[in-house]
Amino acid sequence: MTTVTTRTVRYQADGLTMIGHLALPTGVDRRPAVLLGPEGMGLSDVERGRADALAELGYVALAFDLHGGRYVSDPEKMLARCMPLLADPERMRDIGHAALDVLRAEPRTDPDRIAAIGYGTGGAIALELGRDGVDLRAIGTINAVTTGRPGEAAHIRCPVWAGVGSEDPIMPPAQREAFTAEMQAAGVDWRLTVYGGALHAFHHPPVNHTVRPGVGHHPQHAQRAWRDIVDLLAECLPVTE
Repeated sequence: MTTVTTRTVRYQADGLTMIGHLALPTGVDRRPAVLLGPEGMGLSDVERGRADALAELGYVALAFDLHGGRYVSDPEKMLARCMPLLADPERMRDIGHAALDVLRAEPRTDPDRIAAIGYGTGGAIALELGRDGVDLRAIGTINAVTTGRPGEAAHIRCPVWAGVGSEDPIMPPAQREAFTAEMQAAGVDWRLTVYGGALHAFHHPPVNHTVRPGVGHHPQHAQRAWRDIVDLLAECLPVTE
């Protein structure tokens, strides 16, 4: 197994001091890199663990922050912060670009081989980076079949994979259809995987705080969705020893 080195990184974005989690594989050579965005509640050990898992596969991985080092467990407080953010593409892009700058500045990162993946709000940010024309090798999202401003999806320069639960009331069929229509009209290489019976945030392990209705863990699909993310990276951003 690859030895992983981790460290906390602090940087400025959205008027806050963000606290991200950087995971590095063993060695000193440059590696492909992955920007990883969290659900609306913010960066937690779940995303840190995913960054570490990506580093074990040979990637430089940065799990970025949304709330200045805070994990917003209260659903109403989370919505109060995330809904205005999701309605503001420029704010989302600023948060994404700030994290991307940190990732690119890491000496182990190959700046020409970067992918962006994300969950919920973090996935929406990954998509906005694509719509902003960032040179990415792949974009992968779960629970984030969000649409952008008209015509801007044409700036996406890489394959896009999205996963969503069939019973997700926050990303319902009409939203999925709008997303796929946007991707298709823009000529994007896109894929959508619908996980049967899964709710919103099905990928996230159970939590010990209140969650919104329609949110729930699905252990089988959580494992499948992670494999789908890893397969996307293996296809579009292979690690070469």
